[in-house]
Amino acid sequence: MNVRRMSSIGAAAVAVLALAGCGGTADGGEQPAAASSASAAATTTTTTAAPAPTAPGTTTTTPPAPAPDSAPTTLADVQYERNESYYFTSPDGGFRCGIVKLPSRTEAGCEGATDPVPPRPENCMVNWGNGIRVQDAGPAEFMCSGGSVYTSGGDDPVLPSGSRLSKLGYTCETTDADVTCANDATGHGFTIAAGSNTTF
Repeated sequence: MNVRRMSSIGAAAVAVLALAGCGGTADGGEQPAAASSASAAATTTTTTAAPAPTAPGTTTTTPPAPAPDSAPTTLADVQYERNESYYFTSPDGGFRCGIVKLPSRTEAGCEGATDPVPPRPENCMVNWGNGIRVQDAGPAEFMCSGGSVYTSGGDDPVLPSGSRLSKLGYTCETTDADVTCANDATGHGFTIAAGSNTTF
């Protein structure tokens, strides 16, 4: 008896599933095709809400799109480095300058015509007063040199007016008229221009 009841329940379940799979209903009727299409369309249709109307006399503004990054050029964008040293030209083109790493020391200096120039020391047998430098120790001093020191040998880039170059423990800054370089640790340095100069 239990076997017959289980068989009847199983047969009824198969019949319901067969009717549902064929588009029929549990009571044996056919599901209308229009209803089937409508339910399919309802699942694939998307609606877009229309913008709300604005009241008379009001304006609607859309925030502007963010502007692309237009940061000013920084010193990191310009190459001053040559062979572990850094070279540049003053904005007026009158001075060649550098922060130079040498085997025995590091120094910063600028060379070019400046005035006034102190008297030549007795121990200087070559060019005197054609520039000023500051080294690892001591105050800045005028140069006694046999040739150009602060050049990479080519056209060194201009350090724009108002810019700062800090490398190897020295900082150099420019204006339209002069260049100032200082040793970051000692505070000693110089300012040089065509018609003036100062050592400190």
